[in-house]
Amino acid sequence: MFVDNLLNDPAYYLTVVFSVTVSIVLHELGHGFAAVQQGDDTPSRTGHLTWNPMVHMGAMGLGLLAFVGIAFGVMPVNPRNFRDRHGDAFVAAAGPLVNVFLALLALTLLATCLALGIDPEIAGVNPLWIMGQLNVVLAIFNLIPVAPLDGSAVVASFVPAYASFVRNPANARLHWVAFGILFFMAGELFQLGRMLASGYIGWLIGS
Repeated sequence: MFVDNLLNDPAYYLTVVFSVTVSIVLHELGHGFAAVQQGDDTPSRTGHLTWNPMVHMGAMGLGLLAFVGIAFGVMPVNPRNFRDRHGDAFVAAAGPLVNVFLALLALTLLATCLALGIDPEIAGVNPLWIMGQLNVVLAIFNLIPVAPLDGSAVVASFVPAYASFVRNPANARLHWVAFGILFFMAGELFQLGRMLASGYIGWLIGS
């Protein structure tokens, strides 16, 4: 179990917990600020424009992260208040785009360290690599067009037939089955994330 790392490799455990928490909080704030830009005051009215991870992840989300390494966040928004026709797509995409930015930032810093001969490891752990790879995976995962992931809202905004499919209560069980299958593919997603992160670093340093 993930929590076993707390005793076996505390530096790795704390780095992952910190990286996941920061990434999810910023992901949710991306949704929140995008919603406000679209004319929806729900995030600010409900007190969700905050850095507090307890607000975004709750005790259950933080507990799951601490024990099994899985976490989630929530940002309440009201699409009826969005001023643009595709405001829901803009708000949904904002979260994964934050993860893309975090991934590029961390991996670019890591490539810079490698190019300068600087060892970025701390207590045998490379926080820049963990943050970078994690956010690549989060961006890919959240953009998959399966409800309730952000990708489904993006696609539904532009494809009316898909929107009807997603919003039909009769299909709710199918959505959750598909969502569950994605968790069984977590290993493949991390392999893809590792490949993309390594490829980006190699491209930056020309190797």
